[in-house]
Amino acid sequence: MPLLIVDDSESSLLALETAVRGFAGCEVESFTNPLEALARCREVDFDVVLVDYLMPEMNGIEMIRRLRRQPGYEDVPVVMITSQAKRAVRLEALEAGATDFLAKPFDPLELQARVLNLMALHRAQLALADRAKSLDMAFRHATEQADMREQEIIWCLAQAMASRDGNTGDHIERVANIAELIAEGLGLDRIQRRNIYLAAPLHDIGKIAIPDAILQKPGKLDRHEIERMREHVPIGVAILANSSAELSRVATAIIAGHHEKWDGSGYPKGLSGDAIPIEARIVAVADVFEALCSDRPYKQAWPIERAYEEIIACSGSHFDPACVAAFRRKWPAIRALFEHGADEDHSMAVSNG
Repeated sequence: MPLLIVDDSESSLLALETAVRGFAGCEVESFTNPLEALARCREVDFDVVLVDYLMPEMNGIEMIRRLRRQPGYEDVPVVMITSQAKRAVRLEALEAGATDFLAKPFDPLELQARVLNLMALHRAQLALADRAKSLDMAFRHATEQADMREQEIIWCLAQAMASRDGNTGDHIERVANIAELIAEGLGLDRIQRRNIYLAAPLHDIGKIAIPDAILQKPGKLDRHEIERMREHVPIGVAILANSSAELSRVATAIIAGHHEKWDGSGYPKGLSGDAIPIEARIVAVADVFEALCSDRPYKQAWPIERAYEEIIACSGSHFDPACVAAFRRKWPAIRALFEHGADEDHSMAVSNG
């Protein structure tokens, strides 16, 4: 293990080197100039540093202070060698980052014992750090695998629902992407954006209990059919009711609120303004826009620019103005989603209800 000694006295340096060179596996480097020693520390990771207190260019306390600021030397054991017995000097050295002290003139056996103990301590610290790093990597890998499985399950459920509604998975994927872009435009953090992206595909999961005759009806729904269609909201909420996971909470908020309107004219509760969860307000914009741009049994897809104008026109009535403003800021990226898939089948739209 590499060991560094810094002392401006050639005789002291020789005595220190002689005392420690007998250690098995110990590689000693010594300097009389603390600036040169600091420069060497940027090249080599020393396991223990011995530094004299009184030196001409800078004292040992200042060297320790600078050493602690160098990457990799935050926890390396540092022994201050000094003839000073003053309490103030020792306190200042401890505040600068000294690990231990050795009095001059030193006892070679005491020096060897202290250095050996500090080396063992540092080895243990490094081993713990490596173990913590390995555990962290294993945890991250397990989390990534769990996230992938979670996303696959969500996508499978959402695509199953989309196929019942007579569509491919394009709609749910675009709704998720648009919702994430709007969330980004609103300044939501990475975890919030990810949860919205993953939960958005479940917004219509309650339609799994709605009859095909209503879901795929080519004409306008009558009053009874509209009421039946609207039941997909409480059904979807009930599906996730027993889950305490954060993603389920976000999905439930989206399911429950994506048909509410900013002005209070939506359903099922007639919520308005900020009483509607932000996740639902975001997905409402994404869902309606994608629906307008998609073919449905009862309508043809709107041109993308016309759909864009409709979203802007409904700011403050159907939609949260802040969400619409974020939608406008992210418009180039949102439009690119549709231009990229212009030759693909556009899918699943907003419900007839």
